[in-house]
Amino acid sequence: MSKQAFYKRLKAQKKKEIDQQKMIKMVKDYRKKVGSKTGGTKLYSELKQNFIDADIKIGRDKFYRFLRLNNLLVPKTKNYITTTNSNHMYKKYKNLIKNHVPNRPEQLWMSDITYIKTQYGHNYLALVTDTYSKQIMGYNLDNHMRTSLCSKALAMAIKNRKYPNQKLIHHSDRGFQYCNPKYTKFAEENGIVMSMTEQYDPYENAVAERINRTLKYEYGLKQTMKSTELAQKLTQQAVYIYNNLRTHFSLDLRKPAEVHLNPDIKYKSYRKNNVNLPELTI
Repeated sequence: MSKQAFYKRLKAQKKKEIDQQKMIKMVKDYRKKVGSKTGGTKLYSELKQNFIDADIKIGRDKFYRFLRLNNLLVPKTKNYITTTNSNHMYKKYKNLIKNHVPNRPEQLWMSDITYIKTQYGHNYLALVTDTYSKQIMGYNLDNHMRTSLCSKALAMAIKNRKYPNQKLIHHSDRGFQYCNPKYTKFAEENGIVMSMTEQYDPYENAVAERINRTLKYEYGLKQTMKSTELAQKLTQQAVYIYNNLRTHFSLDLRKPAEVHLNPDIKYKSYRKNNVNLPELTI
């Protein structure tokens, strides 16, 4: 090997090492800002321009190998526990959305409850999510599962509406909080039509379940909090990041808040067989 070739190779090797350190920092900084569980495809899409600006030439497949070699791939996680109690005497509403999908924001909201651990016992997080845009419209975290937990989340969602004159369906499980006349009356007084699950369908509430998992595993809500007050602050931060900074495959790698205001995408179902379901007509 000539002296010139030796120094050329040495220079290339040094640049490669420097580029790897730069990419590691970019990945960690992005995950710190947007979510610790952000996967490779989203990372590559969001950081591609940064790589170009830093004169780093790397394709998607090579980027995946880089993540694997540096232990930066996202480990798989497991699901657990349900917070639904449908053993009550309240009225249960019909399922108005079965095998149908939304075609605009504020046409269909999904509501659900998940638990958050604290050093003093479980807290509970009620969420109201727009199914079309995936934007979290309202939320409330407290140390109880009374109907008021969900009512406050719904009140926030109503306050955050951008299309108040459009007809809207509220869909949930048959938990006593959502069937309580205080809750259903409040929803109906605000022009919202009630809908509930009638039998188990893993895809029917997939949006709510995915959001629960994302908030816990990507934004730290799975950890045991010191207090309810700290859990509330972290939830507020997580919801802001989720709505405004996190991209979604189902939104063509756009953010929920952006799609909510610019609804120009076709709804993508989470069903694995990609069945073309009819759209809601309400």
